[in-house]
Amino acid sequence: MTSSFASLLPGTERALFHRVALAQSEGRTPSLVGAVARDGAVVWSGGRSGDGTPDPDADTQYRIGSITKPFTAVLVMRLRDEGLLDLSDPLEKHLPGTGVGEVTIAQLLCHSAGLAAESPAPWWERTSATLRPELADVLGPQPSLHPAGRRFHYSNTGYTLLGSLVAAVRGTSWEEALRTEILEPLGLRRTDVRPSAPHARGWAVHPWADALLPEPSEDLGVMAPAGQLWSTVGDLCRFALFLAEGDAMVLSAETVREMRAPAAPVQEGEWDGVFGLGLRIERVGGRTLVGHGGSLPGFLAGLRFSVADGVAAAVLANATSGPQPGVVAADLLGIVAEADPRIPAPWKPLPSVDPELLELTGPWYWGTYAYGLALLADGGLELRPLRGAGRASRFRAEPGGGWTGLDDYFTGETLTVVRGADGRVSHLDLGSFVFTREPYEQGDAVPGGVDQDGWRGR
Repeated sequence: MTSSFASLLPGTERALFHRVALAQSEGRTPSLVGAVARDGAVVWSGGRSGDGTPDPDADTQYRIGSITKPFTAVLVMRLRDEGLLDLSDPLEKHLPGTGVGEVTIAQLLCHSAGLAAESPAPWWERTSATLRPELADVLGPQPSLHPAGRRFHYSNTGYTLLGSLVAAVRGTSWEEALRTEILEPLGLRRTDVRPSAPHARGWAVHPWADALLPEPSEDLGVMAPAGQLWSTVGDLCRFALFLAEGDAMVLSAETVREMRAPAAPVQEGEWDGVFGLGLRIERVGGRTLVGHGGSLPGFLAGLRFSVADGVAAAVLANATSGPQPGVVAADLLGIVAEADPRIPAPWKPLPSVDPELLELTGPWYWGTYAYGLALLADGGLELRPLRGAGRASRFRAEPGGGWTGLDDYFTGETLTVVRGADGRVSHLDLGSFVFTREPYEQGDAVPGGVDQDGWRGR
């Protein structure tokens, strides 16, 4: 096994080595490689080979299959941010003649458009793209299986349409848009539609014997936006850090946050995972992990990252079946987050304090529910229940006055500081909910008024 690492404890390094070695051995895969990134850089990578080839490292290319889809989703979100389309637009507005009806761009991104999962036979992953030269060949005579927007149904054909959408709106190929708008700005020099050395060969492993069979490596043609790419664990970790933090050259932090938010309907029995816009969100071991998986004949891939922990992990293998790279990536991430957590930044006092904001802090009451309002380091406000369950949210100041909710129930709602004729703060209005300094105080602006006899015993 070979590895590289920095700034991790020796025990953490060994635990990561062990997990990769176990995955390669128990998964019966010719080779497997993993990497972990945090604080903006890859901090560990390790690989193991059992087929006589050199151990893979963070620079060894593998085919990543459907992890191509988040790249395509980023290209679509860039078009939205530039005002060239809206996610609520029907696809037909920008790409007419597909025959998929009124499905929207957002529904395609989160796999709720109701389209078929695969193209018509023969199996597209092991046959030449010349058999499917046009979108009509990919979609077939019955492209839709379910009512649009009603349920999650994973669709490779949907991302084929999104790739064609990018090409139509940009006036260039999906491949060229990918190269100039994502790969070059983010420095992903080892990610491409075609492999370059060093790269792994795709194998099938016999289910009942330790024997290998070469797998074909087909160009996917018009279906490339659904699964064409080759990449490395190093590049994938860097891509995950971008999806966690944003990059002004590609997408803002606000837009990648939007991509990570659940967007598809959740089916019964699927409460632990849901799709956002090109990304899967799941709960694993108490953590919210975001990422995607991928597979093509001869290759398996997994990418996971945790925004809260600031850790990303990628795992690649060259076998048609066997290891579970997504599970292994989640394990690598968990090892670092639990055994070698980031040292928190030191607490620092604010450089300056606005007296009017400081006046707003402290206890507030919605009816008899007690809340505390705190001033945050970024200049925002945070409202949280002081005891028991309750709705909490952070708020961002707006240039024209007022505050906008950023979390959960109050997302997008307006918090207004209401002052009396004397200029003093009377109450807070949060989407019509009135918060007062005392619970049901006489003379306060309580909707419906307060009983004139006030509080009493029984």
